[in-house]
Amino acid sequence: MSTWARKRFWKTVDVAETPAGFAVHLDGRGIKTPAKSPLVVPTRAMARLIADEWQAQEQDIRPDTMPATRAANAALDKVRVQFDEVAALLVAYGETDLLCYRADGPKELVTRQSAAWDPLLDWSAARFGVAWAVTEGVMPTPQPAETLRKLAAHVAGFTAFELTAFHDLVAMSGSLVIALAVTEGHAPPETLWQVSRIDEDWQIDQWGEDDDAAATAARRRQAFLDAARFFAVCH
Repeated sequence: MSTWARKRFWKTVDVAETPAGFAVHLDGRGIKTPAKSPLVVPTRAMARLIADEWQAQEQDIRPDTMPATRAANAALDKVRVQFDEVAALLVAYGETDLLCYRADGPKELVTRQSAAWDPLLDWSAARFGVAWAVTEGVMPTPQPAETLRKLAAHVAGFTAFELTAFHDLVAMSGSLVIALAVTEGHAPPETLWQVSRIDEDWQIDQWGEDDDAAATAARRRQAFLDAARFFAVCH
């Protein structure tokens, strides 16, 4: 049974425990991923989240309203079969982490960045036993090899489902540190999203907000929060 039928064809949506985990059943039949693997997830909470998305569909199925389903599909069809490559890609963000590249002016922006970003770098340094090289401008500055090695070891401990969520947390924020802070419950996801927007919000304060940019930012924010929720239900 394809998960991406164009019209709603089911009446009931249920969560069922199986020997391999938790499945979502439509009219008693298990959902499959686009690659035809059984959509079986590690926790009841995740299955319930997915089931709620399917229950909320009306006449037409709208995949854009089903972020947990999409994430579970990605974890099973893509991430688990290329886990090492995805993990390495995400750790590489640490080489150019948003929080490590600071403006050299104006003073107000410099102050905002320091106030928001320094505490997160300090937290990550203490939590993971790492050090960060912080610079002004956009010219690449190498990070200590030991920092990247330790963070790679931590990320390697994620499950495929966790890594799927982590991917979006990193990609949407532009920061390995911010994404790690979400996964560690260091601060609310909404707060951490705002931390990632220091530069953009300063520009808006100076010049106003462009409608297209605002729409893009809203989509990215929702993707970030959806990823934070998906990570939470991995446990």
